[in-house]
Amino acid sequence: MTGYVALLRAVNVGGTGKLPMSVLTGLCEAAGFARVRTYIASGNVVFQSHGTEAQVRSALEERLRAYAGKEIGVVVRTAREIADVVARNPFVDAPGNRVMALFVDAPLPDDPLDGVTGIGNEQIRLGTREFFVFYPDGMADTRLRIPGGRHGTARNMNTVGKLAEMAAALDQGPIASG
Repeated sequence: MTGYVALLRAVNVGGTGKLPMSVLTGLCEAAGFARVRTYIASGNVVFQSHGTEAQVRSALEERLRAYAGKEIGVVVRTAREIADVVARNPFVDAPGNRVMALFVDAPLPDDPLDGVTGIGNEQIRLGTREFFVFYPDGMADTRLRIPGGRHGTARNMNTVGKLAEMAAALDQGPIASG
């Protein structure tokens, strides 16, 4: 079985998209995923599956659509890919809560600033299937817009690190929910 991390888009943000993590766990188990664990109430879930990334995404999106009555975006990465994101963080010396990994499924541009608007003192670097964004002043007042990220979802590096740790533990025995 492959270890996966699924990141839901726009869950529990601004009072919309409420999805209890117990429901998310149940939806994942109904999809046939094993060892399902969630982390914080913002749509992060780790699990094992025999399916491919596309099969996992499709199964979860289908169940989420049936539950919510609308599309909920899902980004899926293997446990190894999440660990690689942590290892490739170009802003390793910055506070983890100020660095975001913006996960996308569309091809990345050649230039990380291509089409970007509202940039202030933020710094953007390309990953493999993600943008890394350093917000030196935090995200509260940013005007930064990254066109390639419109259909993606971002997590700060503290969260990505915890998800990598949880995903790595899938093969090593019991893990706790967050």
